[in-house]
Amino acid sequence: MARNGNAAVSPISSGIRDFLTFCRMEKGLSKNSLEAYGRDLEGLRVFAEPLIAGAIPQVELLNSYVNHLYSRSLTSRSIARHLSSMRNFFSFLVTEDKITEDPTEHLSTPKQWSTIPKFLNRAQIESLIAAPDTTKPTGFRDRAMLELIYATGIRVSELVNLQVSNLDMGLGLLRVTGKGNKQRIVPVNPTALAIVARYIQEGRVAMLKGRKSSFLFITARGDGMTRQAFWNAIKVNGRKAGIFHHLSPHVLRHTFATHLLEGGADLRSLQEMLGHADLSTTEIYTHVARSRLRDTLDQHHPRA
Repeated sequence: MARNGNAAVSPISSGIRDFLTFCRMEKGLSKNSLEAYGRDLEGLRVFAEPLIAGAIPQVELLNSYVNHLYSRSLTSRSIARHLSSMRNFFSFLVTEDKITEDPTEHLSTPKQWSTIPKFLNRAQIESLIAAPDTTKPTGFRDRAMLELIYATGIRVSELVNLQVSNLDMGLGLLRVTGKGNKQRIVPVNPTALAIVARYIQEGRVAMLKGRKSSFLFITARGDGMTRQAFWNAIKVNGRKAGIFHHLSPHVLRHTFATHLLEGGADLRSLQEMLGHADLSTTEIYTHVARSRLRDTLDQHHPRA
């Protein structure tokens, strides 16, 4: 075991520390991503360290850990995220010659999305977008944020971190910085562009009161919006629209994707707009479309 002062540091602990440093310094991952990796790998460390002091976990122990995760009644998606964290971690250890073989190669990923993600129908999303009081600057901001997230499907963290310079009104394009600081270009429809333009000229100016800010969406105090503030705005406007359950920024992202796929968009284009690294993540929306087709058949076919 390595030594750090008087405290012994196990190989798995030092490996996790080096991996997180690599993710921060070399890969430029966001704070949220680093914290997620840290939580997942800390769970593995707590489970494995007492059993294999002075060693790196092998496949038998990792299988035991996966079974442990299942015993905690975690969702398949949560377990898949833990497995992804472990795979990235052990791949790093192989690259750094800390181990010779990757023990995660023989682990199987659970089937994700055991339940279809929640989304709004067209009438609901229209009611929600129309709910904010646009006679107030903050209401105009909420309307613009709802329009933009439904128009683009971007994550709430991407939405609140948008800079004014990220939006090209002339070309109708939005430059988004996603996970791992990866940038992508997303088109914005004319309806959303018009609302955002009016917000910039009217609501945003009224809230700034002569102050300066690079953020596109701001609070009444002139600060950048937070995820919590937008989440609260969605719930408040959801109540106005008569939508009380399962309403969150991610539901709006699911709604964008579902409606786009129903309109004929292909999966590769949808993957690019959503910023998914893996097409399998985007494929859930084909299940949504199939579910809608099944509901339509059950409701309208005479022999259903």
